[in-house]
Amino acid sequence: MKHALPALLATLAAAVAGAQDWPSFRGPSASGVALGHKTPLTWDAPKGLGLAWKTEIPGLAVSSPIVSGDTVFVTTAVSSDPNAKFRHGLYGDVEPSPDVTKHSWRLLALDKKTGRVRWERVAHEGVPRTKRHPKSSQASCTPVTNGQVVVAWFGSEGLYAYDMKGTQLWKQDLGKVDAGWFYDPDYEWGAASSPIIYKDLVIVQADRQRDSFIAAYRLKDGSQAWRTAREEIPSWSTPTIYQGPPRDELVTQATKFTRAYDPLTGKELWRLGPNSEITTPTPILADGLVLITNGYRGIQPIYAVRPGGSGDLTLKEGVRSSEFIAWSTDRGGPYIPTPIVYDGLLYVVTNNGVFSAYVAKTGERVHQGRVKDGITAFSASPVAADGKIYLAGEDGDVFVMKAGRTPELLATNPVGEVLMATPAISDGLVIVRGLKHLFAFKAP
Repeated sequence: MKHALPALLATLAAAVAGAQDWPSFRGPSASGVALGHKTPLTWDAPKGLGLAWKTEIPGLAVSSPIVSGDTVFVTTAVSSDPNAKFRHGLYGDVEPSPDVTKHSWRLLALDKKTGRVRWERVAHEGVPRTKRHPKSSQASCTPVTNGQVVVAWFGSEGLYAYDMKGTQLWKQDLGKVDAGWFYDPDYEWGAASSPIIYKDLVIVQADRQRDSFIAAYRLKDGSQAWRTAREEIPSWSTPTIYQGPPRDELVTQATKFTRAYDPLTGKELWRLGPNSEITTPTPILADGLVLITNGYRGIQPIYAVRPGGSGDLTLKEGVRSSEFIAWSTDRGGPYIPTPIVYDGLLYVVTNNGVFSAYVAKTGERVHQGRVKDGITAFSASPVAADGKIYLAGEDGDVFVMKAGRTPELLATNPVGEVLMATPAISDGLVIVRGLKHLFAFKAP
């Protein structure tokens, strides 16, 4: 036992040291939850209240920040058109941005304590291979890191890996990732699914107009480990890894089917439908379940899936559960923001500000109302810590909700910029990305 104790203590120390990393879109395992630190309730960025630091980020991007140790990483795309337009809010236009001038795609590393830019690397320069949605950017995919390698995916402009000091390790051209309106290929909207890391692989879901695929690349050199074709139309959802009994599963969603794969081989394990016409939210994990949500035209489902299934798990009409579907509903799924599970409750915010809470194990809805009176647009996903849920509204305020069966609005915190990206939380800091700056807020 005495020989095992040092190893155990080292393991615990490592776990504590890395507990506040936020290594990918929505943090650890895409949970959106940070534990163990007091986080701020109120701030006012224009007045400098509660502001730890503020750093200007060049260009335009709606990708989210990630954190590894004492470093924050963000991506951006810098256009050579000084008048390039961005439109936020609730509207139904599908006309892409006309900005196809020369761009510079970049990865930046910032000091978490001060916001100082440690290094900035240009991954690629050139004319974009596809246009972008007017409410999106040429850098919409959030980077990912395992603490040794950080990987940025810029869609049609390629996949890039760097070490923590900014040395480029490798790059991969994945071809033109034309993720646009499937009714008219001329409407190009750009990629937004973020890469994820599983063991020694980085995995990318590339659903596009033709020849969609999911693939894994080795972190050490970028070589392809496997690639699986997908009979799918464009989607914008980031995949998730379930790790647990009876096996690890790589879960993806798209319009035709939600699918699970063996993450080491790319072999399809099961599929489930139907989904809405456009799928964006990331599958999330809770209490041994995989929660699938989407909410555009047609069905707006929520599925609670038990891992371990095989084949087609699609329910018969009128049936709400089965051996591998713990519960489901045809209505309630969000269009863009990924939901969050916190202390056993599933919280869902729609793009027009309806906020709902469900018991994650059973699907019982225990709350529904608006984040605030009136209609507020949301694209960022909720994150949670310290008994609070943070909701970044597109108009520039972060709303803080008290978690629980009867959520209530505790604070409305001005940031002063359009907010499209999902915040990160690390060591008590709430790191918020606006269209022009990266902000860090802290408790008194």
